Amino acid sequence: MATSRRVERVASLIKREVSQMLVSDIKDDRVGSGMVSVTDVEVSGDLQHAKIFVSIYGSDAAKAETMAGLKAATGFVRSELGQRLQLRRTPEILFREDRSVERGTRVLSLINQLSQERQAREGEALPAEQLASTEVEPLALDPQG
Repeated sequence: MATSRRVERVASLIKREVSQMLVSDIKDDRVGSGMVSVTDVEVSGDLQHAKIFVSIYGSDAAKAETMAGLKAATGFVRSELGQRLQLRRTPEILFREDRSVERGTRVLSLINQLSQERQAREGEALPAEQLASTEVEPLALDPQG
């Protein structure tokens, strides 16, 4: 089992090399249909498996097409990593779509929406000075009521 420091270093190298491959080496047109970036790489403790998380900007159809292109290029990516990294055993590669950016954008939009609704409610409410000067009629409690 590799140390956690080595696992992190291998993950960092894989991220750098795959990012470089996305820019210049992968010739599949499907990969270029959406803007792709590597957001994270998780490598197993025994360095046998690597999950590569990619963020894809574009329509849902472009995302699906890009993921299909990445899946088709998995063998090429693994062989290139084997040559570039010179590890004893090249990890199995698995591409996963990273939707954290979309979730983050959605959370931010919900927070902004709540903030705007709160400001609108506070704008409708009477200011504190007006509330203090407003005469309030006492409620008549009828004990027999």
